[in-house]
Formats: sequence, structure tokens, C-alpha cells
Amino acid sequence: MAGGGLRLRWPFRRLLVKGAGDAQAESGLKRAHFREWRLPFWLLAPQLFILLLFFFIPSIRALIQAFQLTDPFGATTQWVGFQNFERLFRSGVYWSSAQVTLIFTIAQNVLTLSFALLLAFASNHTLRGRGAYRTVLLLPYAIAPAIAGIMLAFLFNPRVGPVAHTLQGLGFDWDPNRNSWHALALIVMAASWKHICYNYIFLVAALMSVPQSILESAYLDGAGPIQRFLRISLPMITPTLFFLIVINFVYGLFETFAIVDATTRGGPAGATSILVYKVYQDGFVTLDLGSSAAQSVVLMVLALLLTFAQFRFVERRVNYSV
Repeated sequence: MAGGGLRLRWPFRRLLVKGAGDAQAESGLKRAHFREWRLPFWLLAPQLFILLLFFFIPSIRALIQAFQLTDPFGATTQWVGFQNFERLFRSGVYWSSAQVTLIFTIAQNVLTLSFALLLAFASNHTLRGRGAYRTVLLLPYAIAPAIAGIMLAFLFNPRVGPVAHTLQGLGFDWDPNRNSWHALALIVMAASWKHICYNYIFLVAALMSVPQSILESAYLDGAGPIQRFLRISLPMITPTLFFLIVINFVYGLFETFAIVDATTRGGPAGATSILVYKVYQDGFVTLDLGSSAAQSVVLMVLALLLTFAQFRFVERRVNYSV
């Protein structure tokens, strides 16, 4: 043991390299080589430039700005240390927004995954018109989030929306402009409807990869479609389900700004102002740049912690064997 890592002596290293070469030869694969050593860097340069320009530089600037106090006109800047974070964590409005975000993210995740799984199961067992069903179910994925939010806001508008009129005709007093729970349900439905297609793509692919021989054996043993799905297909697609759970949480935290802005604009009275929307409001509406930067840092740390917790605890129940 040297240099913090395990180093093999030369005979074992030679055997290891030889074994890897034999395995590579048996599989018929050839190791790819670039004639010019600079070519890989040139191929990676566009992607690295985009990451540097739109992720790393803004992240570093936000991290620095989180410890500064800047006037609304950006003329003067003062280093204040952790005061922005202290003011943030003492704010009742921020904790209310965090609570709304938690409810919204969990509800959106459950609703999206449930409907996507149901649609994938149904379309996978449809004999006629299977391709047409899948094409129609993928159409909402091509719609921009802002357009999806506007569509749902119109359909559920208490004055002119056809869905809202139907609910009111059934005796349900639907009004997301005054009722905070109705507004929260509206953005959950809009975000879920937009993201169901993404989950559906992966779940259909996962269900199609389940060995048909196992399903046919279960069918011959008398197992019905639901039993085959719950006892065979569902355990085999748990890696895909785990992946989608993580993706849906990240989607709910970061990628739903346009939907909220197009449907409720954070209202009524901040009832649907999730964390990512509050970052925008504080930074671009009230021009509190220090608080907005601190919120973005907290949001990034929260996303990393949630992802780590899911990989640490949820993945233990994932079955990767087929």
C-alpha cells in the first residue's frame, strides 16, 4: 500500500493485463486508439465549453455572491459572510416555501410514476395499435413546459376552463385563484402531465426487456396479467424505477419554474411559490441578489443530499438481477 492506493507487483500486474487482453480477444473487441493525442480533447471541447459557460462559471459566481450583500442597482458590494444564510433560515416565508416544495415534489413524483407505470403496462399488453398508442402518449413530451402550463391553466380556469366548469357542475367549488390547495393541485397536475412521457419511455423499454420465456412460464402456471406484472415484471424493472425516482425529484426541484410561472405565478399569496421560483422572485423581482444566491446554493445542496440519501437507502431494495 503506497500513495493511498493499492499497487500490484509486476508479476500480478502482468497477469492482470494479460487476463484483460484475453477477455477482450475472446469477445472480439478491439481497443480504440487515436492517431493524434489531441483529437479526444478537441472532441470534448464543445461540451466542456458549454458546461464551463452555463454551469461552472454561474455556480462559482452564485457561491461567491451568496456571501455578499449587493444593492439593487449592483453599484456596491459588501462581504457579509454567512449573514444571507442566517437571514434565510430565520425567514418564515422561506420555510413555508420549503414545505410547499416538499409536498409538490413528492406528489408530482408519485403521480407521474404511477400514471407512467399504468400506461406502460397497458400499452405493452395492447395487441392492436400498440405503436399508435405509444406515439400518442409521447406527444406531450414535445410541448414546452411554459406551453403546458398555459394549457392546463386555461383548462382549469374557473371562468372559461371546460374542466373547471365540469367540476363546478358536479358541485365542486374549484378556484385555484383563491384556494391554495387547488392551486397546488394544479401545478402538480401540470408538472406530472408534462413529465409522464419521460417516465413512460423508460418504463416501456424496461418492460420490453423482461424475458418473455419467464412470462410465458407464469402464464402456463395460471398467473394472470396483474400477477405476472406484480411478481415478475415489477421486481425486474426496479433499477429503472429507482433511476426515475431520482430524476423526478431533481425535475421537481429545478425544472418546474416555467410551469409554475405560467399557471399560478407562485400564488395565491405565495401558496405555490416553490424554492426554485422563490429564487427567481427574490433575485429578479425584489432584486435581493445575495438572498437569491444563498437560496440557489441551499437548493443545490438539498438536491445533492436527496440524491445521496436515495442512493444510500433506497438502492438497497433495488434488484439488479434478471
